[in-house]
Amino acid sequence: MASKLRILVPVKRVIDYAVKPRVNKAMTAVETAGVKHSMNPFDELSVEESVRIREKKRFPGGVEDICAISAGPPKAADVLRTAMAMGADRAIHVELKDGEEMEPLTVAKMLKAAAEREKSNLVILGKQSIDDDAAQTGQMLAGLLGWPQATQASKVEFGENNSITVTKEVDGGVETVKAKLPMVVTTDLRLNEPRYASLPNIMKAKKKKLDKVGLGDFGLTNEPRLKVLKVTEPAPRQGGGKVEDVDGLVAKLKELGAL
Repeated sequence: MASKLRILVPVKRVIDYAVKPRVNKAMTAVETAGVKHSMNPFDELSVEESVRIREKKRFPGGVEDICAISAGPPKAADVLRTAMAMGADRAIHVELKDGEEMEPLTVAKMLKAAAEREKSNLVILGKQSIDDDAAQTGQMLAGLLGWPQATQASKVEFGENNSITVTKEVDGGVETVKAKLPMVVTTDLRLNEPRYASLPNIMKAKKKKLDKVGLGDFGLTNEPRLKVLKVTEPAPRQGGGKVEDVDGLVAKLKELGAL
C-alpha cells in the first residue's frame, strides 16, 4: 500500500530575475533596498510540480499535505503567500533580520529539522537560487537526512512501492534515476510552466495557515563560515573595431598576432 505524500517545498525570496543587480556603495553586497523581489524561479517550478502531483493524482496514495517553507526577513512572507495562492496548503516562515543571510549548509540543517518535524517524505526544491547560484542546498539536505536524491529534474514520474523515477538533463543527453521515498528532488527549468496566482486564490491564501518561527525553534543558530571581502561590478567590455574589407580583416588579425 502506497503511503500518502507529505511534500515540503522550500522557497526563497530573491531579487526579481528581470532586475539588473547593482553593487551597493560599500561594495560589500548587491543592493537590495528598493529593489523588486519575487519568488526564486526554480522554486516556482517546485510549487507547481507539487500542486500538479495532487491535481493530476499522479501518486497512488495521494497527497496529504503541501507545506511551503522560507527563511528570510518579514517580507519573505510574500513569497509564502504566493506559494499558497498557487496551491500549497500552509506555510512556515523562519524569520530572519533584514539583511541577514544564511549559507546553504545552515539552510540544509534547517530543512532537515523541518522535514523531520513535519513528517515530510518528499522535499521538492529548486536546483539553485538565482542570487548566490550555489546549487548546494538540495544535495546537502539529502546527505544530512540520509535520503536518496535526484537533482535537476526535468520529469518526475511515480511507480509502485513508493518509487519515483526522475529524468534529468545532462551534458549530451538525459539521465534517468529511480529511487524510493523518502526522497529529495531538485527542479530544473523544463519540468513545467508555473501558473500565475489568480486573484481569488490570492484572497483564499490569506486565510491559510502561516506559522512564524525562528532558527532557535529548530535548535540552530546562524553562524556564517564565509566572509565576503569585496563585491565589484565586472569591468566594462571594450567595443569592437570595424574593418572595411577582407584585406583589412586579415591585416588586423596579423596585427593582433591571431594569424
